[in-house]
Amino acid sequence: MEHNVYLLATDPGDPCRDVIHSRDTGLKVRVYCLSEERFSADENEIQLYGYAHNKLYAFETINISADDALDVVGAIQWYAEYIEYPEMEILPEDPRPGHNIAM
Repeated sequence: MEHNVYLLATDPGDPCRDVIHSRDTGLKVRVYCLSEERFSADENEIQLYGYAHNKLYAFETINISADDALDVVGAIQWYAEYIEYPEMEILPEDPRPGHNIAM
């Protein structure tokens, strides 16, 4: 079984602005620390959420293609290992009150 290799682009001025890149595909996932910054979901992208180290993270794809959609969870699992929180539960909806309202 092949495994994707992920790379991380970081912003030294903002530790909450990581971007996960797949080395082998076009997948890119932006990481947001929701306790420290504003986040508005892009309806054209995939968003997933997870708690780690008492912080809520949002993960949003960047220019997602259909071929890369299945790899999003794997990228987030890799990031959870990277931040030393492998037990992160990946949530399909924003768990913050009032942020998961159907239109």
